[in-house]
Amino acid sequence: MAHTSLTKQQQQILLQITQDSIAHGLAHGTALAVDVKNYSQELQEVRATFVTLEINHRLRGCIGTLEAAQPLVVDIAKNAFLAAFKDPRFPPVSAAEYPQLEIHLSILTAAQPMSFHSEDDLIRQLQPGVDGLIMQEGARRGTFLPMVWNALPEPVQFLQQLKLKTGLPSHYWSTTLQVFRYHCEVIS
Repeated sequence: MAHTSLTKQQQQILLQITQDSIAHGLAHGTALAVDVKNYSQELQEVRATFVTLEINHRLRGCIGTLEAAQPLVVDIAKNAFLAAFKDPRFPPVSAAEYPQLEIHLSILTAAQPMSFHSEDDLIRQLQPGVDGLIMQEGARRGTFLPMVWNALPEPVQFLQQLKLKTGLPSHYWSTTLQVFRYHCEVIS
Protein backbone atom coordinates (compact mmCIF):
# COMPACT_ATOMS: atom_id res chain seq x y z
CA MET A 1 0.00 0.00 0.00
CA ALA A 2 1.55 3.28 -1.07
CA HIS A 3 1.48 6.16 1.37
CA THR A 4 1.43 9.77 0.34
CA SER A 5 3.96 12.15 1.79
CA LEU A 6 2.73 14.19 4.69
CA THR A 7 2.14 17.91 4.34
CA LYS A 8 4.37 20.41 6.17
CA GLN A 9 1.48 21.04 8.60
CA GLN A 10 1.11 17.30 9.32
CA GLN A 11 4.88 17.02 9.84
CA GLN A 12 4.75 19.94 12.30
CA ILE A 13 1.92 18.23 14.19
CA LEU A 14 4.02 15.06 14.55
CA LEU A 15 7.04 17.06 15.77
CA GLN A 16 4.78 18.83 18.30
CA ILE A 17 3.39 15.48 19.52
CA THR A 18 6.99 14.30 19.97
CA GLN A 19 7.91 17.37 22.06
CA ASP A 20 4.67 17.17 24.04
CA SER A 21 5.14 13.46 24.79
CA ILE A 22 8.69 14.03 26.08
CA ALA A 23 7.51 17.00 28.17
CA HIS A 24 4.65 14.85 29.50
CA GLY A 25 7.19 12.14 30.33
CA LEU A 26 9.33 14.61 32.27
CA ALA A 27 6.29 15.80 34.26
CA HIS A 28 4.33 12.56 34.67
CA GLY A 29 6.60 9.61 33.80
CA THR A 30 4.33 8.40 31.00
CA ALA A 31 3.86 8.97 27.27
CA LEU A 32 1.32 11.52 26.10
CA ALA A 33 -2.13 9.98 25.56
CA VAL A 34 -3.27 10.89 22.06
CA ASP A 35 -6.92 10.97 20.97
CA VAL A 36 -6.65 9.67 17.41
CA LYS A 37 -9.97 11.11 16.23
CA ASN A 38 -8.61 14.66 16.71
CA TYR A 39 -6.24 14.13 13.77
CA SER A 40 -6.50 13.91 9.98
CA GLN A 41 -6.95 10.57 8.22
CA GLU A 42 -3.26 10.54 7.16
CA LEU A 43 -2.14 10.88 10.79
CA GLN A 44 -4.53 8.09 11.83
CA GLU A 45 -3.01 5.56 9.38
CA VAL A 46 -1.39 2.54 10.98
CA ARG A 47 2.34 3.08 10.39
CA ALA A 48 5.68 1.96 11.84
CA THR A 49 7.91 4.77 13.14
CA PHE A 50 11.23 5.51 14.79
CA VAL A 51 11.95 8.54 16.94
CA THR A 52 15.63 9.55 17.03
CA LEU A 53 16.82 12.14 19.53
CA GLU A 54 20.18 13.91 19.29
CA ILE A 55 21.98 16.62 21.23
CA ASN A 56 24.70 18.47 19.27
CA HIS A 57 24.32 15.88 16.46
CA ARG A 58 25.14 13.03 18.87
CA LEU A 59 22.67 10.21 19.43
CA ARG A 60 20.71 10.62 22.69
CA GLY A 61 18.02 7.99 22.13
CA CYS A 62 16.35 6.04 19.35
CA ILE A 63 13.37 3.72 19.66
CA GLY A 64 10.87 2.51 17.11
CA THR A 65 8.89 -0.27 15.56
CA LEU A 66 9.52 -2.17 12.33
CA GLU A 67 5.95 -3.40 11.89
CA ALA A 68 2.99 -1.05 11.71
CA ALA A 69 0.67 -1.80 14.64
CA GLN A 70 -1.05 1.41 15.70
CA PRO A 71 -2.08 4.84 14.40
CA LEU A 72 0.79 7.12 13.38
CA VAL A 73 0.11 9.77 16.05
CA VAL A 74 -0.03 7.09 18.79
CA ASP A 75 3.16 5.38 17.58
CA ILE A 76 5.02 8.72 17.51
CA ALA A 77 3.88 9.67 21.04
CA LYS A 78 4.87 6.25 22.41
CA ASN A 79 8.25 6.10 20.65
CA ALA A 80 9.08 9.70 21.64
CA PHE A 81 8.59 8.77 25.30
CA LEU A 82 10.55 5.50 24.90
CA ALA A 83 13.44 7.18 23.03
CA ALA A 84 13.73 9.87 25.71
CA PHE A 85 13.35 7.70 28.81
CA LYS A 86 13.69 3.97 28.03
CA ASP A 87 16.55 3.58 25.52
CA PRO A 88 18.81 1.18 27.49
CA ARG A 89 21.95 2.79 25.99
CA PHE A 90 21.31 6.13 27.73
CA PRO A 91 20.09 7.57 31.04
CA PRO A 92 16.64 9.18 30.86
CA VAL A 93 16.55 12.64 29.27
CA SER A 94 16.69 15.34 31.94
CA ALA A 95 14.68 18.56 32.10
CA ALA A 96 17.95 20.45 31.40
CA GLU A 97 18.53 18.43 28.21
CA TYR A 98 14.96 18.81 26.92
CA PRO A 99 15.43 22.21 25.19
CA GLN A 100 18.58 20.91 23.43
CA LEU A 101 16.93 17.87 21.83
CA GLU A 102 17.07 17.58 18.05
CA ILE A 103 14.17 15.42 16.86
CA HIS A 104 14.20 13.19 13.79
CA LEU A 105 11.11 11.16 12.94
CA SER A 106 11.27 8.24 10.50
CA ILE A 107 8.02 6.92 9.07
CA LEU A 108 8.69 3.52 7.52
CA THR A 109 7.27 1.82 4.49
CA ALA A 110 6.52 -1.89 4.82
CA ALA A 111 9.72 -3.95 4.67
CA GLN A 112 10.22 -6.03 1.51
CA PRO A 113 12.38 -9.17 1.44
CA MET A 114 15.48 -8.86 -0.72
CA SER A 115 16.61 -11.66 -3.01
CA PHE A 116 20.37 -12.20 -3.44
CA HIS A 117 22.73 -15.11 -4.12
CA SER A 118 25.88 -13.76 -2.45
CA GLU A 119 27.11 -10.94 -0.24
CA ASP A 120 28.47 -9.12 -3.31
CA ASP A 121 25.06 -9.42 -4.98
CA LEU A 122 23.39 -7.95 -1.89
CA ILE A 123 25.91 -5.08 -1.73
CA ARG A 124 25.32 -4.27 -5.43
CA GLN A 125 21.57 -3.93 -4.75
CA LEU A 126 21.90 -1.50 -1.84
CA GLN A 127 20.89 2.13 -2.36
CA PRO A 128 23.07 4.23 -0.01
CA GLY A 129 21.16 7.01 1.68
CA VAL A 130 17.82 5.49 0.63
CA ASP A 131 17.51 1.97 2.04
CA GLY A 132 16.82 1.03 5.60
CA LEU A 133 17.73 -2.62 6.21
CA ILE A 134 16.55 -5.32 8.57
CA MET A 135 18.92 -8.27 8.93
CA GLN A 136 17.72 -11.54 10.39
CA GLU A 137 19.52 -14.79 11.14
CA GLY A 138 17.55 -17.22 13.27
CA ALA A 139 16.38 -15.32 16.37
CA ARG A 140 18.89 -12.50 15.84
CA ARG A 141 17.57 -9.33 14.22
CA GLY A 142 18.90 -5.80 13.74
CA THR A 143 18.09 -2.74 11.68
CA PHE A 144 19.71 0.41 10.40
CA LEU A 145 17.53 3.35 9.37
CA PRO A 146 18.45 5.09 6.10
CA MET A 147 19.98 7.99 8.12
CA VAL A 148 22.77 5.62 9.27
CA TRP A 149 24.23 5.94 5.75
CA ASN A 150 25.36 9.44 6.85
CA ALA A 151 27.81 7.80 9.26
CA LEU A 152 28.52 4.67 7.18
CA PRO A 153 28.37 5.74 3.50
CA GLU A 154 30.17 2.66 2.10
CA PRO A 155 27.82 -0.32 1.50
CA VAL A 156 30.41 -2.89 2.67
CA GLN A 157 30.96 -1.01 5.94
CA PHE A 158 27.21 -0.43 6.37
CA LEU A 159 26.57 -4.17 6.03
CA GLN A 160 29.45 -5.14 8.35
CA GLN A 161 28.21 -2.78 11.08
CA LEU A 162 24.64 -4.05 10.65
CA LYS A 163 25.90 -7.61 11.15
CA LEU A 164 27.58 -6.54 14.39
CA LYS A 165 24.37 -4.83 15.55
CA THR A 166 22.47 -8.02 14.72
CA GLY A 167 24.89 -9.96 16.95
CA LEU A 168 26.87 -11.60 14.14
CA PRO A 169 30.58 -11.36 13.27
CA SER A 170 31.28 -8.59 10.72
CA HIS A 171 32.40 -11.08 8.03
CA TYR A 172 29.57 -13.54 8.69
CA TRP A 173 27.77 -15.02 5.70
CA SER A 174 25.17 -17.76 5.42
CA THR A 175 22.58 -18.90 2.89
CA THR A 176 19.93 -18.57 5.64
CA LEU A 177 20.65 -14.87 6.23
CA GLN A 178 17.57 -12.75 5.46
CA VAL A 179 17.62 -9.05 4.57
CA PHE A 180 14.58 -6.81 4.18
CA ARG A 181 14.57 -3.33 2.65
CA TYR A 182 12.37 -0.40 3.65
CA HIS A 183 12.33 3.34 3.00
CA CYS A 184 11.51 6.24 5.31
CA GLU A 185 9.93 9.61 5.19
CA VAL A 186 12.17 11.61 7.53
CA ILE A 187 10.86 14.62 9.43
CA SER A 188 13.24 16.90 11.34
